[in-house]
Amino acid sequence: MNTLRHVLTLTLLSVALFTAACASSSSSSSDDALIAGSSEPPVPSLLGRPLSPLRFDAATLRQYEADLATARVAYERDPTDEMNAIWYGRRLAYLGRYREAIEVFTRGLALHPDSYRLLRHRGHRYITLRRLDLAEQDLARAAALIEGVPDAIEPDGQPNPSNLPRSTTNSNIWYHYALTLYLQGRFDDAAAAWTRCLDFARINDDMLCATLYWLWHARMHAGRSAGIRPWLRDQVRPGMDIIENHTYHRLLLFYAGEIEERDVIDISAATPVELATHGYGIADWYLVNGHREEATQLMQRILQTPYWPAFGYLAAEAELARLRRQP
Repeated sequence: MNTLRHVLTLTLLSVALFTAACASSSSSSSDDALIAGSSEPPVPSLLGRPLSPLRFDAATLRQYEADLATARVAYERDPTDEMNAIWYGRRLAYLGRYREAIEVFTRGLALHPDSYRLLRHRGHRYITLRRLDLAEQDLARAAALIEGVPDAIEPDGQPNPSNLPRSTTNSNIWYHYALTLYLQGRFDDAAAAWTRCLDFARINDDMLCATLYWLWHARMHAGRSAGIRPWLRDQVRPGMDIIENHTYHRLLLFYAGEIEERDVIDISAATPVELATHGYGIADWYLVNGHREEATQLMQRILQTPYWPAFGYLAAEAELARLRRQP
């Protein structure tokens, strides 16, 4: 699941983020070689600090800009076409031009007010901008609009190595909607939404693991831990057909008591991109099991990475904001 991997996943960061991560760890001169994909102003985080535009290596930036140029030509040829608007907005967002993407989706919705696809993508980018109120509005409406609508595979803008899209339109809508509720601390509502997402996520093991991962977190925060290990063991097993969400799968096996923490990820040696995408899975396990200091320290490490669009980063940010408000 592209946005949820890792979306989502759901979820995960784009290929560009991985490329940037490798470049950023090599040397200071490599840092200087990274180029911002957007000139938009910083995004205010949930903790009130500015989040600077994403930076890419030159080759990745060229590819993303070429993809954007193709999408722009199609959009300018026919701006009334729903899919042209969706792809133009998606390509803008991959470069970190989130506000421009939202403008494109908004123009599309003026022409297609009942487009659950446009609402899904605009809602996702409102999440990125930390506008959780607006994201909830869009995604709740999208969820209502898809009632009774047959599900369909959603094409990937950033394909996995197997070039096999794993997520669907309906699962993405419910996944992102649930995430919006989760980030606001509405854990019972988020658990209900991810449970609904399971109706569509069982299409493959990648989507199933991504959804179960976040559902576990929502249930634990909602105080619904009773029976959660056997519940997981009934649904997650070694040897599942995973293409994208390998770490989500390992985290679920860890939560189920099937493997040890060291079998999931070496936090002490984790790269920035690993911390941003999956460090939250360990940090929140610490938190819900009463190890607040360890959880807080790890979440602070996550926020030191530059990968702030990642859902794991967002969740750590939201959790630290909640902890600050507690006495």
